[in-house]
Amino acid sequence: MNIHIVVRTTIFCLVFNFLSCNKKDTTLVYEIPKEKPKVPLAINLDSIKIDGELGAFSVSKKISSEITGVNLITFTFSSDKLSTLQPVDIKFNFPSIDINGYWNTTTAVDKVNYYNSKVSSRISSNAPILCFYNNQLDNRITIALSDALNKSTIQSYLKEEDVHFYPTIRLFEDKMPKTTSYSVTLRIDTRKLPYHKTIDDVASWWAQNPDYKPMFVPEDSKKPMYSTWYSYHQNISANAIISECKIAKSLGCEAVIIDDGWQTNDNNRGYAYTGDWTPDRIPEMKEFVEAVHNEDMKFILWYSLPFVGEKSKTFSRFKGKYLRYWESQGTYVLDPRYPETREYIINTYEKALKEWNIDGFKLDFIGWFVAKEDTKLTKEDGRDFASVSNATEKLMTDITARLSSLKPNILIEFRQPYIGPIMRKYGNMFRGVDAPNNAIANRLEVTNLRILSQNTAVHSDMFIWRNEETPEIAALQILNILYSVPQLSVKLNEVPEEHLTMIRHWFSYWNENREVLLDGNFIPSNPASNYPHLTSIKNGVQITTLYEDTPVLLDDNIERLDIINAKSTNEIFLKTETQFNGKMIVSDCYGTLIYEQEVACEKGIIEIQVPKSGYVRFTK
Repeated sequence: MNIHIVVRTTIFCLVFNFLSCNKKDTTLVYEIPKEKPKVPLAINLDSIKIDGELGAFSVSKKISSEITGVNLITFTFSSDKLSTLQPVDIKFNFPSIDINGYWNTTTAVDKVNYYNSKVSSRISSNAPILCFYNNQLDNRITIALSDALNKSTIQSYLKEEDVHFYPTIRLFEDKMPKTTSYSVTLRIDTRKLPYHKTIDDVASWWAQNPDYKPMFVPEDSKKPMYSTWYSYHQNISANAIISECKIAKSLGCEAVIIDDGWQTNDNNRGYAYTGDWTPDRIPEMKEFVEAVHNEDMKFILWYSLPFVGEKSKTFSRFKGKYLRYWESQGTYVLDPRYPETREYIINTYEKALKEWNIDGFKLDFIGWFVAKEDTKLTKEDGRDFASVSNATEKLMTDITARLSSLKPNILIEFRQPYIGPIMRKYGNMFRGVDAPNNAIANRLEVTNLRILSQNTAVHSDMFIWRNEETPEIAALQILNILYSVPQLSVKLNEVPEEHLTMIRHWFSYWNENREVLLDGNFIPSNPASNYPHLTSIKNGVQITTLYEDTPVLLDDNIERLDIINAKSTNEIFLKTETQFNGKMIVSDCYGTLIYEQEVACEKGIIEIQVPKSGYVRFTK
């Protein structure tokens, strides 16, 4: 189904109306000239090569094709003896024809200037993918790498002299253990499809790798949650959170995430005392969990995966088994290559699950499991892995397996940038990175996640606002993340009653339409324009949210159309291709109906007044 957005017709109609005011009997009849056929994007696959010093390695290349328009170029590095892979680049070029923008997992940082685009990825950070699209938001070329475990950098620049793009894919940038062989596949997709479809196909390609098989996603991972982080930070207490849970449950939340602060009485926002994982601040943790369960809510607990603070009791136990020291936070990073450090981490989570009966884990800071320049990448001194990445993979695989064996519906959350294809194996909830009170940033983050994450539950960053905000403005924090799972983090005991009414309405709307919003055909718009409108369609129901003034098409195949006004004006423009007969309702940000009537709309464009942070619904 095509994206239900119309722009050109609106311009024509506005011109027509303007002329009609001057000459009522004038009929404008003309044809738009046909566009010339677009030039296909040609790539010389034979020219794709490895550039750099190979040392003891030789390299071979094999070209194959998945389907028409999708090519796989596999490079195999071989050596007769154990040797170190030196940094090398995969290089090629292609002409800049009909290219208007690009997408990668960091596109929210710089969405426009494709003169020099860059993304680095590894097991715990981003994903090795780059997509160029045209003005119609169709794919021109999508580049992806099979190896999402080891660090790689995809960088592309536009050369002025010949107006070609020159992608460079840097391999072995991080020092790797000695080996005799290594293989990696470059996937190139030049099919004419919506850009988000080719990206989704890459996600499917990764998921087909048995080593990257995504974790089971339970229904509980796709329900609104209350988070303590922005509302309480480290100053939490069982009584305060239980009180918040009572209100949150009445609003439509089904779980609470207890963030940093429960494990220590230290409020310095550092991690000097972290690592013992005893509930110093909330010693009656089991009773706390039971009280939350009595409110019919799930209980998720925050942990930092790698940290052992210098003032913790555990610190001396693992001396000599740390990767690095984070001076500003007063903490050390455990080295996962030691079996005893991995077992300590896993046992910590198993103990919490068994003793406290919690329902899930928010696992943070996995990105710190990274080797330094002087890290000795060998199996010795008690290490059973040479590679930090491989040891991290072993740790996370064992965590997932052992926790899932104790509780099959276990919930595990990671946040950006810990969102790559391998991370889908370890967690079933991906959250946008911290964007406090920044609705637009939150929208960009969760949309990027939705495009690549398939059925893994995508969560918003927890959102907050000040009590002085109008309900219409506060509602934008929810409406900008409507196509992800909401995480609420305001002090519900303190917000005005009108805010609670607004939250109750929009959480009720979200829960009622969850299948459409999360599991429908998700259609993002232009990344370069901050995704000015988002749409999801399922079983004849379409929900479109407008963040900028853009007309919306009522398609004949749609039985119900909701247009949500998340912008600064009240005007909504609807285009109908045939006469529409049905019911129209208009609701404000509290869910109060301000219009409900059977309507008959002639073919064309109509203007409807919709309150800010409200919506209009058309039902056939």
